[in-house]
Amino acid sequence: MTRFLLAVALFVAAASPAQAAPARWVGTWATAPSSAVPGTDNGYPNFSLRNIVHVSAGGKEIRVRLSNAYGRTPLQFGAVTVARAAGPDTPTALPGTMRTLTFGGSRSITAPPGSDVISDGVRLTVPADSDLLVSVFTPSPGGPVTHHSLTMQNSYFTRDGNRTSDESGAAYIERTTAWHYVSGVDVRTTTLRGSVVALGDSITDGANSTWGANLRWPDQLADRVNTRLGVLNAGISGNRLLLDGDWAGPNALSRLNRDVLTQTGVRSVIVFEGINDIQQTPHETDPAKIIAALRQIAQRAHDRGLRVIGATITPFKGWNSYTDELEAVRQAVNTFIRGSQDFDAIVDFDAVIRDPSDPRRIRPDYDQGDHLHPGDKGFEAMAKAVKIATL
Repeated sequence: MTRFLLAVALFVAAASPAQAAPARWVGTWATAPSSAVPGTDNGYPNFSLRNIVHVSAGGKEIRVRLSNAYGRTPLQFGAVTVARAAGPDTPTALPGTMRTLTFGGSRSITAPPGSDVISDGVRLTVPADSDLLVSVFTPSPGGPVTHHSLTMQNSYFTRDGNRTSDESGAAYIERTTAWHYVSGVDVRTTTLRGSVVALGDSITDGANSTWGANLRWPDQLADRVNTRLGVLNAGISGNRLLLDGDWAGPNALSRLNRDVLTQTGVRSVIVFEGINDIQQTPHETDPAKIIAALRQIAQRAHDRGLRVIGATITPFKGWNSYTDELEAVRQAVNTFIRGSQDFDAIVDFDAVIRDPSDPRRIRPDYDQGDHLHPGDKGFEAMAKAVKIATL
């Protein structure tokens, strides 16, 4: 009888709502601010910008992060809203989903130069794999404007004052191919285990994937894991491990804290960088320097308790800067990655993407055409190569 009562008590305890996982914030979408918009020292006074972003995982409460990372003056966000999009590639909101965001209870906030701000949470049911409209009104001068330049999709804006609460997209008559100010979206959840960040360059950014289709390899990875993990894209086109770029953002080591280590709910990072150090001018011909940077990233991520997945560098024979000498550097770095104990796991993107008849180049049916960037089919193969258990 005593054992029976004990079994009943254990069953009740296991089934009790008190044992349910507590709700917490997890990142569902992110982008890495890449640079300041040229010629915007005065900012975008009286503009409303409606950014279209594609979330990975869903939730029933949402909050947004905005960035003044490249601003040199304080920037007032006079009004900010979020809504579900009424359809693909449209600035029109799904009726009934428009929400006004607050910051510590206030509808506006001023972000100091170089800073990010995060909104309060607001109730909104957000399905996985869906589009959101994040609208930002900047009433006053303040610049330069922080943006992410390569998005592979459209967003919209108006110069006609505060139109952030408009469900209709009629006021948003101008189009942009950049995300302005918005850098992250979080959902509050009891089901997601956390988020995974993809740290990379233009290949991670989705360069030359089908426009507006959200077929970057991190998007396609998200389709596999979005009931368990959010997937955050920290790719910047042209980014390098060792050198900054005017349009390609700060080097990966210097942006690691901003774009990876402080992401909401992050538990793992896929490190896929190095090709631009090799193929861009000035070329890095010493693989030891690239390897040292990769080891530093792994160490710093481990110090924050993250799992680190190292990704091999994909082929580039046929690209305009290819030489056999630079190929030897790529091979040396990949040999290190495959055998390194610095990573918790690896994903061999090189082995997945390369042409079996000539491993120095991308498989023709995976090649977007420039011999550096995979196309949609190649991105699909990369996403499938990531072992979910490693995340």
